[in-house]
Amino acid sequence: MKKHTRNIVLLLLFLAVIIGLRLSGAGELLTFENLQKNKDALLAYVRDNAVTSIFIYILVYIAAIALNLPGGAVLTIAGGFLFGTLPAVLYVNIGATCGAVLAFLSARYLLGSRLQETYGAQLAKFNGEMERNGVRYLLTLRLIPVFPFFLVNFLSGLTRVPLSSFTWTTAAGIIPGTAVFAYAGHQLEAVHSVGDIFTGKVLSAFLILGLFTLAPAVIERLKKKPSSPPSS
Repeated sequence: MKKHTRNIVLLLLFLAVIIGLRLSGAGELLTFENLQKNKDALLAYVRDNAVTSIFIYILVYIAAIALNLPGGAVLTIAGGFLFGTLPAVLYVNIGATCGAVLAFLSARYLLGSRLQETYGAQLAKFNGEMERNGVRYLLTLRLIPVFPFFLVNFLSGLTRVPLSSFTWTTAAGIIPGTAVFAYAGHQLEAVHSVGDIFTGKVLSAFLILGLFTLAPAVIERLKKKPSSPPSS
């Protein structure tokens, strides 16, 4: 089987697994309602199986991110409730970053490499821009947690962004959002829905962080923009 055909088959299988999990209702287990309903049992299990619980939690987070299952926010809230804010930030960072890297590599080796080989000339300008400012763009997308996490992972894999840059921008960029959700989980009794966390002030803070990161790239583009000739 040729490499191209093999990659197409693997890509279709990968998508089939994601669609199958979606249709199976597996993602429906990761809901805020289920967390509230089972919080006492979960907390008791963590108290009796501390180390095992951490490994299970990280593995579930990796799978949820890599396979695009809904419920990442609920998992982060659960982490804050079960482990405390700071430990949850660490565990979520490990799980989310590893899951994102798996999704990134899947996109790159199943589709991205072929895309770049076939349309390299057409993508030259885009690739140049990503080489200069790709890190800023990725960091901005991570700092503003309203962009679909899996979509950023997958589309990044179609570019020539280095894996190392993708990894560190993911790990660093998700820290503020993770801290907010983990802290909300630590105060679970006062939170009645995921929507309670996304207040106007919180969203504004994320937006300011993202724009602050993106500002140098925007300024650079404005400086390079040719000025219009004076009118006669």
